[in-house]
Amino acid sequence: MAKRNSEGLDAEEIQAFFKKHLRTMVWGLAALVLILSSVYQIGAEEVGVITRFGRYVRTQDPGLNVKWPFVETLYKVAVERQQKLEFGFRTDEPGVNTTYIRNASTTVESLMLTGDLNLADVEWVVQYRISNAYEFLFKVRDVEGTLRDMAESAMRQIVGDRSVNEVLTIGRTEIESTMEAALQDLCTKYGMGVKIEQVVLQDVNPPDEVKSAFNMVNQAQQEKETLINQARSEYNKVIPKASGEAQEILQKAHGYATERVNLAKGDVARFSSLYKEYLKAPDVTKKRLYLETMSKVMPKLGQVVITDEEGNSVLPLLQMEHKSSN
Repeated sequence: MAKRNSEGLDAEEIQAFFKKHLRTMVWGLAALVLILSSVYQIGAEEVGVITRFGRYVRTQDPGLNVKWPFVETLYKVAVERQQKLEFGFRTDEPGVNTTYIRNASTTVESLMLTGDLNLADVEWVVQYRISNAYEFLFKVRDVEGTLRDMAESAMRQIVGDRSVNEVLTIGRTEIESTMEAALQDLCTKYGMGVKIEQVVLQDVNPPDEVKSAFNMVNQAQQEKETLINQARSEYNKVIPKASGEAQEILQKAHGYATERVNLAKGDVARFSSLYKEYLKAPDVTKKRLYLETMSKVMPKLGQVVITDEEGNSVLPLLQMEHKSSN
């Protein structure tokens, strides 16, 4: 008698069951594999690039999609994710307190020769997005490596056209904008499917060997600018004040000159009118001028005695004057 298992089925019955349903199980497994290989999900920040026998067929948008199994191949590309390349340093541990590392290779890529034959240690970051998934996958073999080489070459050319003072101080914004435009132009010409979002100069310093001397030069230049600004401030205080005072003196002089000229003209007009009247009646005019003059002069002389030619009545008059004064 055949030995039964715990469920009441012997080995022959189990073997017969598997023989009977083997084909169904194989077809079911095959169907499951087909479904799993044909249905796929694309994330919100991705697009799917489909190739059939290695040839590009289409680009799929985010969501649930279907492809031919074993015939079509899916490549997921994160087109909405911002990516970056670091030059002159590498991020070691990102976070709130991000740490960076520098080694021999990063030092070589950041050390550059300026237009005035000085050295500058330039650290920068290139931020980019994938704008065309097809070009990104199939036009250039190593997009990141190519982009890194192009960025380093463009930065060396831009820095080499400027003096070390421009690179370290006032020219940083211009270098960033020029670098961004130049790198985007190269990416477009190469058909890399990349859009340059931003180029940021992280840190620009002279080499360590000359950093102390350069800092002293910068300090001297800053002191020079400070003194120049102070001199300009003093100039702006003194010169306008002096100019205002000079204008005030000139205006007073013009006013005084105008007053004197007008008075002179009035005197001339008065004299001319008197002269015309004098020509009409010289005796009358003489007498009138005499009387007017005496009326002005006599009150200023004090006590005045007028006598005739003999002077007989002078004494009584003087005594009366004396008594009246008492």
